[in-house]
Amino acid sequence: MSATATLPEALAAQLDALRADYDRDGAVRVRGAFGPEWLAMLDRGIERNMEEPGPMGKRYTPEGKPGMFFADYCNWQRIPEYREFLFHSPAAEIVGRLMGSRKVNLFHEHVLVKEPGTLEPTPWHHDQPYWTVDGFQVCSLWMALEPVPREAGVEYVAGSHRWGRWFRPKRFADQKDHPTDEFETMPDMEQVKRENRLLGWDLAPGDCVVFQGLTLHGAPGNHLPTRRRAVSSRWTGDDATYVLRNGFMSPPPLPGAPEPGGPMDSPVFPVVRRA
Repeated sequence: MSATATLPEALAAQLDALRADYDRDGAVRVRGAFGPEWLAMLDRGIERNMEEPGPMGKRYTPEGKPGMFFADYCNWQRIPEYREFLFHSPAAEIVGRLMGSRKVNLFHEHVLVKEPGTLEPTPWHHDQPYWTVDGFQVCSLWMALEPVPREAGVEYVAGSHRWGRWFRPKRFADQKDHPTDEFETMPDMEQVKRENRLLGWDLAPGDCVVFQGLTLHGAPGNHLPTRRRAVSSRWTGDDATYVLRNGFMSPPPLPGAPEPGGPMDSPVFPVVRRA
């Protein structure tokens, strides 16, 4: 889908209605955002990715434990199905409208697969402290290829993107903090969940959730009888700038990245949509 292509009328109206909720809550569900052709394309891309993991690929499930939690990211330049989806699906138009940004840059894609019986949760965290990007127009578009009931999917703490707080990144392998002298320790999440409104949705294939980079979120293991394959594409907008952080950075500094403090526009983080 090019920068000048128009969305289906019903999808455009849905995004207009969701814009205020996104600003307030930091996460919204978009129904029916992607047709079966995009799901089939990502299906092929994920299978290729799992057969040929990239340098960032990880298997978080320890040897001998049930299921398998696989993740990989920054593969769009070598997996054509990912590139086609990221550059030509409605994804960039969807996030641009919700962020209120005239320009949308691709930050990267992140694939997360939990086989049936996987026990490992996705730890509570928010994304932007991991990332080499500053700014408020920063978000993820999370979509699953299988139906995901709310109890098996990601939950979000409504409004946490507006707390003005940045928490230390968590390692997915053991849920411990990445070593860094930046940011504060994650709060007691049981207390946070008691004191705040939690968001989560039943998702059908083709639905997605768009959430801001500072929205706290986490997910359980996979107790479903089916796989849970999710593609989370990361995007930035007009106010985003490149930054190098102390300690862990995701992705690590890459050749061709912009100068720190400058806009994201670069071969590594290309502009995909302009209003």
